[in-house]
Amino acid sequence: MRRRPPPRTLRGQLTAGLVALLALACLAAGVTTALALRGFLMGRLDEQLTASGGRFPASLEHEAAPDADNRPDTRGQSDHTFGARLLDGTVTQAAAVDEATDHPVDLTSQDRRVLSAVPTDGQGHSIRLSSLGGYRVMAFNGDDQDILITGLPLQPVEETVHRLEAVEAVLFGAALVITGIAGALWVRISLRPLQRVTARAAEVAGLPLASGEIAMPGPLTDTDPRTEVGQVGTALNHMIGHVEDALTRRQASEERLRHFAADASHELRTPVANIRGHAELALRHPGPVPDEVRHALQRIDGESQRMTRLVDDLLLLARLDAGRPLENERVDLTLLILNATDDARAAGPAQHWFLDLPEEPVTVVGDAHRLQQAIGNLLANARTHTPPGSEVTITLATDEAEVSLSVSDNGPGIPQDLEREVFGRFVRADHARSRSTGSTGLGLAIVDAVTTAHGGAVTVTSRPGRTTFRLTLPR
Repeated sequence: MRRRPPPRTLRGQLTAGLVALLALACLAAGVTTALALRGFLMGRLDEQLTASGGRFPASLEHEAAPDADNRPDTRGQSDHTFGARLLDGTVTQAAAVDEATDHPVDLTSQDRRVLSAVPTDGQGHSIRLSSLGGYRVMAFNGDDQDILITGLPLQPVEETVHRLEAVEAVLFGAALVITGIAGALWVRISLRPLQRVTARAAEVAGLPLASGEIAMPGPLTDTDPRTEVGQVGTALNHMIGHVEDALTRRQASEERLRHFAADASHELRTPVANIRGHAELALRHPGPVPDEVRHALQRIDGESQRMTRLVDDLLLLARLDAGRPLENERVDLTLLILNATDDARAAGPAQHWFLDLPEEPVTVVGDAHRLQQAIGNLLANARTHTPPGSEVTITLATDEAEVSLSVSDNGPGIPQDLEREVFGRFVRADHARSRSTGSTGLGLAIVDAVTTAHGGAVTVTSRPGRTTFRLTLPR
């Protein structure tokens, strides 16, 4: 049978400890009372043996042929009193009183050795005889250079002690059961404040503290500083207060940053458009333009286009963070994938693009323009970070609850230290922040924000030779 594990909860440990301590106390009390009673009864036996002296064993043998004048004296002797006479270390006579008469006792050689070993010190000694059982005996020196041994049975003492032990076992067992039940209820009632502290801590731990405005629960009322539970409640209240203050400051900082990004993006759109327009106008000049000037104008035009995309992405993220409502219409997701794949083939003819779509069109409810942008960013990410000749597979699957879009490639994969933050803003695989690929580091952040705004989620799994982005949306 397997051993039951000890209780792990504080309530179980306290109850078990209480019952264990009571069991030890009961055991100590039971052993002490049993030993005390046994010692008391043994003392009474010794007193009776001392009072009787060697009268009974002395009367066992005075002559070879005893007559009426020297028959064994059984007067005043209780039943089962034992007497023996030893001469020169040898038992010459042994008898026991039974119904006011004496009866010889058959002794074995072992019994005779036990009797001969009893010291004549006037003290009681416990022995066991094969035919009589346990006895308390005392030895005296006789008048005829012999040794007289008298004894009383130990059975009454043992029965009394055993009866006490049985009564104590029943009483102590009932006390342990009652104490266990009452102790469990008492501990449970006593730990209710701690349970409230635990529930409040679990409530705080379950809050989404990563972002957004958080409504923290109210303080605990069980904060009596005289108790350990009250001290824990006070510490938890202080911790919740500090966390709430930190979250409030973080939320205010995020709001300021979000408003700044939205305002800056909005304000930058006009000057960036003006720069781009002037560059295009200068490039269309009919007269001769030096090559250095034309190259500079082309660079200005390219960078202004890139800055336009960056400003638009920042403005989109700011609006999504602010919770701006999206369009809520039936969208043909299959058509969006087909259009995005055609654009990806045109932009990345060196890659091999494959489609795995259901036969029937798959539709969801959402914003078609934003979903198109998210799908396009996933395909652009695969095109940008895979070498020529790589295979990119777009898979669309659906069930009763959700729609799943997967974009897989057999490229080099995502570095392990970058995989956890790949959906962050301004995260790039090229740590030198090279602009050669034209990446702003916001493409996957927009995918995550758009998917979250539609009630879905996007995940990534990557290893060398296999990277899969999986976007799920509710039906």
